[in-house]
Amino acid sequence: MKYDFEQVIRRENAGSGKWNEIKNTLGFFPEGVIPFSVADMEFGMIPEVREGLKKFLDENVLGYSVMTDAYREAVAAWEERRHGWRIQPEWIRDTPGVINAFFTAVKAFTKPGEGVMLMTPVYYPMYFAISRHGRTLVDHPLVRRGDTYEIDFEDFTRKAADPNTKLLILCSPHNPSGRVWTREELERIGQICVEHQVLIVSDEIHCDLLMPGFKHIPFGSICDEFARNSIICTAPSKTFNLAGLQTANAIIPNEELRQCFFTEQQKDDGNPKCNILGLEGCRLAYTYGEAWLEECLQVIDRNRRLITDFLAREFPQIQVMKLEGTYLLWMDFSGLGIECHELARILKEEAYLFFDEGYIFGAAGEGFERWNLAAPTQYVEAGLERMKILKKYIK
Repeated sequence: MKYDFEQVIRRENAGSGKWNEIKNTLGFFPEGVIPFSVADMEFGMIPEVREGLKKFLDENVLGYSVMTDAYREAVAAWEERRHGWRIQPEWIRDTPGVINAFFTAVKAFTKPGEGVMLMTPVYYPMYFAISRHGRTLVDHPLVRRGDTYEIDFEDFTRKAADPNTKLLILCSPHNPSGRVWTREELERIGQICVEHQVLIVSDEIHCDLLMPGFKHIPFGSICDEFARNSIICTAPSKTFNLAGLQTANAIIPNEELRQCFFTEQQKDDGNPKCNILGLEGCRLAYTYGEAWLEECLQVIDRNRRLITDFLAREFPQIQVMKLEGTYLLWMDFSGLGIECHELARILKEEAYLFFDEGYIFGAAGEGFERWNLAAPTQYVEAGLERMKILKKYIK
């Protein structure tokens, strides 16, 4: 490989909440242990972005910033090159993060008491976007079928048809289940929502992180009718581990929706914009980062196979959900017969394994753990060995 995916930049005292959880739980940092929880990567910084930002700092002034034409073109070119959707540069609104984008959308396009649909279990900040703004959760539970999840379209249609349901936050690819929605599934979602006037905010932050054989379909690319009824949220933060640069994109083809979205941004922030290094980091990543990403995906897939094979051999009671997209492996530990909070305690305090507990993604996630695969393989291997501690607790 051209790039180094085995080096770890330790972040004990670098302001990382993900790493601080280890010390807060154990009181110290065990040697050779890294967290597999929050969805940022434990890889060194992509060299093309690191060197590009150094050059940028040498040649520029860190004054007030706006999106440049080069930035917009880089975002548009990436979307077309990787996913076959040619967007217009003027459709892009910058935002500090995808969470910021769907928070803004909930406030802009719904009123207190109105319904926002989620396909659960799902990324937990989506619940906060509803509860913190006095909206009503419309819970559409995904149906588990063996090692994957499906959409119950009868239930989905019934809930979308409720006049109080105004908006769907679509997680695509889906976190934490790892599903990559097919074109047919997305078409049915889109048709139902158009028919019942439900706006779609599609969180596509994991769109570049696909396992072999799977293809992401941008929701807005399917047809013009869907594009005009949607806000598509993307970012380089998961793909290239640039979350700290706080730069994302809300792609809004509908001019009226785009203006409403910007108006709402201005209510909370009189001068909404991303920082200058974030904008440049995103441009650099989307322009020069493709080779790094391809190697990164190989490491993630290798870690997926390593964990899956180990669990099948050592813990057949743990069912691993089929990973199609994201770098987040969704694992059902309920077959071990260990209560979920006790399981979390054992994993952290005895096995030194820091995952994201499934119950934070909703009631349907109870008994699950989510393993972040974007880490050096040697640390994954070490974590698997420590997991054997669980054997003494199996009922």
